[in-house]
Amino acid sequence: MSAPPGSAARAWWLAGALCGAVVALDQAAKAIVEAELVPGEQVDLPGPAGLTLAHNEGVAFGLAGGGDVPLIAFALLALALVGVLLARNARRRWMWAAVGLVAGGAIGNLADRVRAGAVTDYVEIGSWPPFNIADVAITAGVALFAVILLREGEG
Repeated sequence: MSAPPGSAARAWWLAGALCGAVVALDQAAKAIVEAELVPGEQVDLPGPAGLTLAHNEGVAFGLAGGGDVPLIAFALLALALVGVLLARNARRRWMWAAVGLVAGGAIGNLADRVRAGAVTDYVEIGSWPPFNIADVAITAGVALFAVILLREGEG
């Protein structure tokens, strides 16, 4: 695409590309973990992290377990909200990245929930509940949203 830098069309394209990359990476990692580990198996990695296969029926960190329809509806609402944020702020610096990360993470976890009724988690660090690439993308995207909004208040 040859949209001019800083244009709304370019922001949408970049957000979509980042979203697609997050979904692809997330789903590929989950497929590998599902193929190689059995639930509850723990694999130590160098450093503080390890791998363990877990299926999360709730939202973040297993909270609010069960209730697929409300959780799917919530994910769709979140996707709509980030779409509105981009539509209203497409020219704002780095907004495309925040939207791409949150949307990609939400779609990655939504795909699990629709396909299997639970989200596949596998990264384990200390006593923190297992998480996945989609969770990291959502967290990073929300943090980036916060930075963007805080920087607006400074100017």
